[in-house]
Amino acid sequence: MKKSIFTVCAVFLISSFSIAQNGAFNFEDKLLNIGIGINSYYGGGIPLGASFEYGLTDDVSVGANIDYLSTKYNGYKFSAFYFGLRASYHFNELLEINKDNVDVYGGLTIGYRKFSWVNNVYEGTLGKSYESGVYLGALVGGKYYFSDNMGAFAELVAGGATNARLGLAFKL
Repeated sequence: MKKSIFTVCAVFLISSFSIAQNGAFNFEDKLLNIGIGINSYYGGGIPLGASFEYGLTDDVSVGANIDYLSTKYNGYKFSAFYFGLRASYHFNELLEINKDNVDVYGGLTIGYRKFSWVNNVYEGTLGKSYESGVYLGALVGGKYYFSDNMGAFAELVAGGATNARLGLAFKL
């Protein structure tokens, strides 16, 4: 299943390169993504996330992101909350992408993650593997806008509650 999800995201990103030819991201754009993780690093639950970025230049944006995940199973409850700062480079100009509805980007995140759990069944199974603290992450993504202000996005993520995210993208 994980292979299938990764393949779908990779095909979306590759097809963005091939159909695209610059223009979906610009200086002073305000971008909002609201999405759902299609895979959890933590063995359950549905990761939810959002990010906001502001265009510093025609190629660079900065902002913040949050992720949340919660799961319950037979006396076991786990939740993860991520809050981070995010910076992205938009590759449209570099790759000579001249479509106004396609945006291809990659970026880095740094932030704080908070884990909590109640474990009434599986004594000692979580150990120190889920400690709260600072995290670093990276992402690569693509957006396809259906109109001037709304579209869809897909991201492959390292850091956060999921390793792949799909959702709606808005220009505010």
